[in-house]
Amino acid sequence: MARAAVLGRLTWRVGTVVAVRQETATARTIVLEVPDWPGHLAGQHVDLRLTAADGYSTQRSYSIASAPEGGRLELTVEQVPDGEVSPYLAQVLAVGDPVELRGPVGGWFVWRPATPDPVLLVGGGSGLVPLMAMIRTRAANDSRVPFRLVYSLRDPQSMLYSEELRHRGRHDPGLDVAYAYTRGVPEGWPHPPSRIGADLLTANGWPPELNPACFVCGPTGFVETAAELLVDAGHDPARIRTERFGPSGGPR
Repeated sequence: MARAAVLGRLTWRVGTVVAVRQETATARTIVLEVPDWPGHLAGQHVDLRLTAADGYSTQRSYSIASAPEGGRLELTVEQVPDGEVSPYLAQVLAVGDPVELRGPVGGWFVWRPATPDPVLLVGGGSGLVPLMAMIRTRAANDSRVPFRLVYSLRDPQSMLYSEELRHRGRHDPGLDVAYAYTRGVPEGWPHPPSRIGADLLTANGWPPELNPACFVCGPTGFVETAAELLVDAGHDPARIRTERFGPSGGPR
């Protein structure tokens, strides 16, 4: 049975685009219906394969943004400058188009609703995507596990899921959200632009003695810096799970 489950995840399936949502000027969410989808865990990703008319094929990995309970698969794609795949997904792919994918992939960077420990999510840019799947999974399961999200982004215009984050931040007492703007800040913001630092993580994270589960996702440099800051603050390295991405590999 275990081997069959693994083979099922490695099988290429054809999903259909049923909706697209523009998140920012350079990012959008693609909603897919995938026949015989085996289900996923919050934090997992899928491989997408694109094949040209001349037979040339290429694939990339993208984090799943949706909760498993939603019935449809959602992927949020940020267009990469000079990218080979992301411009097509972010600009050209349309409702009704087929998409080849396989998965879900990954078992380390996942959150399960049955886990009672407090959770700290630290996301940089589109590294928010798998963390949002965890936030949505928590809500879908009526979980009371306390979550704290620290989200680092360039400016207000680059914020993914902006309306949803604001709504959840105001109406879910178990979810606290803090922002670090690196290039431009909202009008009236009390701090100048700055990168994520120890003070921000200390003020908006969990004390190490609470033994929180920490999930850090974003570009490689961001992930390394944030993880080091958490270790320096006294967090158990074994409790810090990281997912990083680059311009040509890794989940996005």
